[in-house]
Amino acid sequence: MISAPRHLFNSAFTPESYQAMLADIDQQLPGQLDFRVAETPVFVPDALRDKLIQAGQDIIKVIQQPDFKQRTEDAIPPNQRVPNEDAHAEFLTFDFAICRNESGELEPQLIEMQGFPSLYAFQAYLPEVFATHYPIAENVSPFLEVPDAEAYRDNLRKLLIADKNPENVILLELFPEKQKTRIDFALTRKYWGIETVSLPDIKKRGRQLFYKKAGREILIERIYNRIIFDELARYPNLNPEFKLTDDVDVEWVGHPNWFFRISKYTLPLIKSAFAPPSYYLHELTEYPENLQNYVLKPLFSFAGAGVRLHITAADLDALPDKQNYLLQRKVVYEPVVQSLDGLVKCEIRLLYTWPHTELYPTLVAGLARLSRGEMIGVDFNKNKDWVGGTTPLFEKIALNHAKH
Repeated sequence: MISAPRHLFNSAFTPESYQAMLADIDQQLPGQLDFRVAETPVFVPDALRDKLIQAGQDIIKVIQQPDFKQRTEDAIPPNQRVPNEDAHAEFLTFDFAICRNESGELEPQLIEMQGFPSLYAFQAYLPEVFATHYPIAENVSPFLEVPDAEAYRDNLRKLLIADKNPENVILLELFPEKQKTRIDFALTRKYWGIETVSLPDIKKRGRQLFYKKAGREILIERIYNRIIFDELARYPNLNPEFKLTDDVDVEWVGHPNWFFRISKYTLPLIKSAFAPPSYYLHELTEYPENLQNYVLKPLFSFAGAGVRLHITAADLDALPDKQNYLLQRKVVYEPVVQSLDGLVKCEIRLLYTWPHTELYPTLVAGLARLSRGEMIGVDFNKNKDWVGGTTPLFEKIALNHAKH
């Protein structure tokens, strides 16, 4: 999308250099990369970068409204509500399709949002890997409201660890060795000294939680939560000592309730030029006439599960639980990333941190995904190249760029 950095990169690219990059990752983090890294970064020009920033600000204004918690109470399933919820989400991630508007300009359109952490450690690592193997123009950066990788990692360290000893902070997952995102867990340990612990391995005594490390039992004071309830529900017989809904003496960094509050459930509340109209299905007295232009999304699922691209009124009438769905107007992804054999579609996720000491979130970086299929997900891109997860490199921004 920025011609000079793109030409510089593509002229240096070969399939052999890409394989060498993957081999380098595997040498540094053996067996940890379990998803497809795309062949290229995404070079984001200043005009699109500024629209992404504005789109994020439009969403944050809604999240900061005094009645936001009240409006999202029903987003949390009663049996999955976790005690001791905090004042606001500490992580915000917003996914945008890159589209072309009626004026022919590129613009973001909101696809999904989460009050839940993404691959924050990996997004500090991947740009460095690309820069090791390819020429990267000096006028682009993976970072936005932090100046460089060191400041980015320091920002995350303060958020994740706060005033605790790192060994009293854990990354909580369910069977982390099986997770496709486990490379991020390995990097979280490398950067910040935070161990990853599987839920069944936590011991509970009274209101205190413990984990074992090198034969020692260590008190857990702070939990960096990466468990998604959807996945937990797949193991009804797990019966761990510690259940997420227990009232215990720990601090959450990324309280689980925010996963529900800031989610697909929130989409109908967002009114922005960069957010397609969305409606709670059960609140509609009549369906939009042009249903072919809408997508049906389950409110309580993740990773694209249950999304239906082609729907009819009969399909909607047949749903017994309309309160669990929303309709969102489809967006048309514009193929914009120049591969060696054509243009590829792109989605950009903005990554924010929001410590409780701050009034406003900080937009630290992004994550990008490339697709040649109808949707961005893995199933739509099997056996294709120049697809998968990558890093957006933004045309550099002055650090005094207004947040508000």
